[in-house]
Amino acid sequence: MQFADSVNEFFGIFVSNIAPILFMELNGFPLIVLVLLSGALIFTFYFKFINIRGFKHAIHIVQGKYDNPNDVGQISHFQALTSALSATIGLGNIAGVAVAVSLGGPGAVFWMVFIAFFSMSAKFVSCTLGQLYRTVNEDGSVSGGPMYYLSQGLSDIDKDGWVLNKTAYPVLGKFLGGMYAIFIIGGAFGGGNMFQANQSYELFGKLIGLPNYLYGILLAILVGAVIVGGIKRIGKTTEKIVPFMVVLYVGASLYIILNNIDKLPGVLDSIIQQAFNPDAAYGGFIGALVTGIKRAVFSNEGGVGSASIAHSAAKTDEPVREGIVAMVGPFIDTIVVCFMTASVILITKDANPLYQVGGGINGAELTSAAFGSAISWFPYILSVVVFLFSFSTMISWYYYGDKGWKYLFGSSSIKFYQAIYLGCVVLGAIASLGNVIDFSDMMILSCGFPNIIGCLFLLPVVKAKLNDYWDRYNKGLFKVYK
Repeated sequence: MQFADSVNEFFGIFVSNIAPILFMELNGFPLIVLVLLSGALIFTFYFKFINIRGFKHAIHIVQGKYDNPNDVGQISHFQALTSALSATIGLGNIAGVAVAVSLGGPGAVFWMVFIAFFSMSAKFVSCTLGQLYRTVNEDGSVSGGPMYYLSQGLSDIDKDGWVLNKTAYPVLGKFLGGMYAIFIIGGAFGGGNMFQANQSYELFGKLIGLPNYLYGILLAILVGAVIVGGIKRIGKTTEKIVPFMVVLYVGASLYIILNNIDKLPGVLDSIIQQAFNPDAAYGGFIGALVTGIKRAVFSNEGGVGSASIAHSAAKTDEPVREGIVAMVGPFIDTIVVCFMTASVILITKDANPLYQVGGGINGAELTSAAFGSAISWFPYILSVVVFLFSFSTMISWYYYGDKGWKYLFGSSSIKFYQAIYLGCVVLGAIASLGNVIDFSDMMILSCGFPNIIGCLFLLPVVKAKLNDYWDRYNKGLFKVYK
């Protein structure tokens, strides 16, 4: 216990020292949150609400309607979506929503759904670019994501820009690509790893009676067994885990919501009212807004660009098609799953001993208590779901960090990255939730800086590709395979 406390104390000092740098504020509003919000809004309006007009087509693609088995890539559209979803539908949906309600009140839920709607367009942009600038290696594996489209995409700009001259673009691209790689590695260690280990221990590890360090070691062994197989094994694992855990979790949420349908109007009213007139205990309007956006982006990674690393590996010769598939992610993750979690927490708040106004940070245990107050035995099921959520997130985020590491350091030192990653599983199980979530936020949200800035320069490229694709789609020129 003394060793665990010492590790946690040292980690807390580290986090507190880097927080002011990465979370610089403008009148109480974190700059990174402003960048993410602005990017999502700009992308949505620039592409004329592609998140709405392309949604039906996205569903058809995921169903395999256009899957050509001979296309270049490593995984199917569906596997790419489940791999990306396994990284987003994790404990951000269970513990993250509880943290949002604890810190930002019911109003934070409104802002989570609000930003998720626009984040669908941000996912479209980054995943289209991920496919467009991906690199197919000699062994058939694919390397893609913001590191590649930032460096290669900006280097391909051959005319004077509205800010830079053409000789400056390659330098900016390499700088942004390198910055992104650093943050995505940090995000893999933090939100994609330590936060998951921390909260899965709270519900699953404590339930089975294991010490935190031993739980961390066993979890690290299980993660290690999957990640050595690369994206193909990750894709095959997530396509089995993700649908099962989503159906189970959403089913239980719907059961509670429908059995308390008379309380739902009051819950919706509190969400909307508190979004604009929040209780002072939650930090007022800015507190609700910032908390909602941070928790939503942490959950669905909209604007962060990480999902494009998984989607770049999909088998397709149409970059725009994969971008359209990616839009489904924030919809399922935040608008459906996170909203259901919030509804359960707020519906059961009167019967939940852990629910308290402005009572500090409550994570997965608050959600568990909410379900338990309505379904006495469900916390045991939720513990298993939490384990699956955290496990699937960790294996997908390993892949994201892997690509960032190889971009910076090459493949020769990848064993060193793997050792650090598995070590962070153990550290996450030991550290406190406050320190872990602060570090996770800083790393994952900071990815938005280089990604949003670079994407703004590349919007004309995406628009030209989208216009061409959409014209052929409307003319029925795409071959259908099923």
